[in-house]
Amino acid sequence: MQEWQVAPEDEGLRLDQWLARRVEGGSRRRAAEWLTCGKVYLDGQPVELAAAGFLLHAGQRVGLWMDRPGSSRPAERQLVDHRHLLSLVHVDESLVVVDKPPGLLVEPLPGRSGEEVTVLDLLADHFRHDPRSRFHVVHRIDRDTSGLVLLARTPSGRDLLKEQFEAHTPERVYLAVVQGIPHPDHEVWRDRLAWDSASLRQRRAHGRDARGKDACARYRVVEAFAGAALLEVSLLTGKRNQIRVQAGMRGHPLLGERQYRFDAPDPPPGLPAPKRQALHAWRLGFTHPATGQRETFEAAIPPDLAGLLAALRRPAPAPESATSPQDGAWRGSPPGPGRARRPASSQGGSAARCPSG
Repeated sequence: MQEWQVAPEDEGLRLDQWLARRVEGGSRRRAAEWLTCGKVYLDGQPVELAAAGFLLHAGQRVGLWMDRPGSSRPAERQLVDHRHLLSLVHVDESLVVVDKPPGLLVEPLPGRSGEEVTVLDLLADHFRHDPRSRFHVVHRIDRDTSGLVLLARTPSGRDLLKEQFEAHTPERVYLAVVQGIPHPDHEVWRDRLAWDSASLRQRRAHGRDARGKDACARYRVVEAFAGAALLEVSLLTGKRNQIRVQAGMRGHPLLGERQYRFDAPDPPPGLPAPKRQALHAWRLGFTHPATGQRETFEAAIPPDLAGLLAALRRPAPAPESATSPQDGAWRGSPPGPGRARRPASSQGGSAARCPSG
């Protein structure tokens, strides 16, 4: 990589102007190309086209890495337009933890690769200058569910993490806003579910259905509203659409739920109607595949669900006995993104011994 120091007489020049003047064969057009492809460095950090108008200061270092890996051509326009959706909570050599926004797939749907931008695409774009970067899906959350997703960076890390998920040892805590107020205010949901490949949805497994699998989740009411409740739901197993299905089967579908309403009545008039199911993967804990240390991360409630909770809190509050959090619960928004600030709650050994029926 070539590197120069900004001279006093060049102070105040735009970065693209400086590149056009100081680099042999340079021009504003070529400077824009270099920036777009990620070839330009400022004080040791890569910068892109958005930095073209940055006003330089004397003494700053400008670098140009013409053969930087992954910089032979600019990123696709579609990826550039979606880069703001990638929120990295944690990155190391073994794994990444992403705070996924609603509306974004973790990976392409079967047979439809390349049709829309996914988390995998955004990660590949973000790390495109590292030719060794590869990402492996460990688990998924629904397109319209927001929150934490874990991906491995090595095949061995993926295998070790998948073993944990198969053994139900990771802590996976979701926040859900449901229609009505579940009773009792804390309980374990126990069901047998079967995936229907024809309708692409879960259903209750009956009798000796060989496709039936145990599904267990522990919930508690964190806050009750007029006609709705905020739940904290800990997955003790991990089945596709599990929380949505189990809540709906009990007459408490998630607000915004379109598929798993079962026989629940229509929402009462005046109850907010979000554009997606009100479900957020809030906390994720697991054993790091390289260090063996327990890691726990949290993701703040996204703006759309924060707005939903604010709207639900505007009516007259329910009786204090219904709205007081349980021991240790928070009121309002949970902690911000990143590592958890309090120890993970114990799930005991029930996750691996989920009873049937």
